Amino acid sequence: MALDYSKKVMDHFINPRNVGEIENPDGVGEAGNPKCGDIMKIYLKVNDDTKIIEDVKFKTFGCASAIASSSMATELIKGRSIEDAWNLTNSAVAEALDGLPPIKMHCSVLAEEAIHEALNDYRGKHGMELIPVEHHEE
Repeated sequence: MALDYSKKVMDHFINPRNVGEIENPDGVGEAGNPKCGDIMKIYLKVNDDTKIIEDVKFKTFGCASAIASSSMATELIKGRSIEDAWNLTNSAVAEALDGLPPIKMHCSVLAEEAIHEALNDYRGKHGMELIPVEHHEE
């Protein structure tokens, strides 16, 4: 069964943005889905004074939708405050990609969860209150 991917999904899959790791990151988050085998890891560099995400990188093991979702999610939170970044939803990621096939929506959920884990890692390291992360089950 061929999936109908948007041009934006294909672009972010073929030319992903922000791939890699950040040395000495301020926050690291990981999310995975054992059913499909997708695993995402997000690295953050945050300005301690402004709480703005200055850099964000990702490493994703997964399908085209998982890689595209990671790439788009990092683009959407770069340059934003940690509070703004927390509010990024999986549907906003999917929308920015001009949609994902319904069977692949969980990929955008993983991106949201990995970002939340990374932000909480940062918050914990800086004595800030952690925010409960919603883990979506399929």
